[in-house]
Amino acid sequence: MPYYIYQITAQPIKMLKKLEQHDSYKASSARVKQLRAELDQDSPATIKMIYADSEFQAEDLLNEIRAAAPQLGDD
Repeated sequence: MPYYIYQITAQPIKMLKKLEQHDSYKASSARVKQLRAELDQDSPATIKMIYADSEFQAEDLLNEIRAAAPQLGDD
């Protein structure tokens, strides 16, 4: 399964833009770090990497609404 790299802009609506695709984690991770460093500080976009069977699955996972992680003191 490949690693997909996406640029995500959440305003005014969530937009996904596939930037690249890599076969190895090491190459993908290095490229994500490089793209994040090149991104403007005040940019509303974020760069994310996701491991998925296809572009469709990758975008489905990125659009998934996940529950917030429990915080210290939550019961």
